[in-house]
Amino acid sequence: MIQFLKDSTFAVNDVINRSWDLLKQHYFSIAGLCFLLFLTSNTSGILAFYFSEVSTSLSVFMAFLFVILYFGTQLTLFKYIVTLIDRKEKINLADTIPSTRELIYFFTGMFTITLLALLLYLLVSVVAFPLVYARIPVSSMVNTARVIAAIVIFVFLLRVAFYPFFIIERHAGPFRSLRLSLALTKGNVTKLLLILAFFAILHLLYLYFNYAGYPMVSTALSLVNSFLVGPLSSVVIAMAYRNMMADYQGGDDPKVIKNII
Repeated sequence: MIQFLKDSTFAVNDVINRSWDLLKQHYFSIAGLCFLLFLTSNTSGILAFYFSEVSTSLSVFMAFLFVILYFGTQLTLFKYIVTLIDRKEKINLADTIPSTRELIYFFTGMFTITLLALLLYLLVSVVAFPLVYARIPVSSMVNTARVIAAIVIFVFLLRVAFYPFFIIERHAGPFRSLRLSLALTKGNVTKLLLILAFFAILHLLYLYFNYAGYPMVSTALSLVNSFLVGPLSSVVIAMAYRNMMADYQGGDDPKVIKNII
């Protein structure tokens, strides 16, 4: 187990180091796309508040438009980074914009994930319900079920998080992309958790200094998170995908049951 953790740590360090090297070479293009994501997210919130006072239908339309723009930009960012990893040279950004079909596949996959997460929550709740007959307080049973459901859903989301890459790179359908993501992340959960822990520590440091009353330190960490951690995290995700694909031994149309654990 210790050796496995060491190997996972070395693999994560390699991903982060390679991601840092790639970010240094193409910082402004990658950071520009990340800034566009930030701008789209904040502009949509401001306009949604404004148009809600004017017209509900217009507000709904603008919300729909900004959702497409935001996730379209996110897919463009991932496709751009993956292409940089493969080509090692500057590419035309227009070539990485997702097609209408890819966007439809992406939103279909997102809807499927949301539905499955809800079903997992209901399943855990149903399994935990008989604990009431063991004279366990209902409040304790509900809280325990929620914690277990949160853990199960978190792991599930981690396992299917790479489905957009199969859509933008292999043009796979949404359901096959989800199965491919499950197969790809099989045996790599520890590495992914270590990557998440790396970025979580940086955000926790910001929260700590912010609430502890160190405005200068928290402001500095906020700038680091905005202009460095954000772009780096996007590169790390794409780099992790490419590394896992290099070691992938599964088929092109894997089965769900064989790749759950």
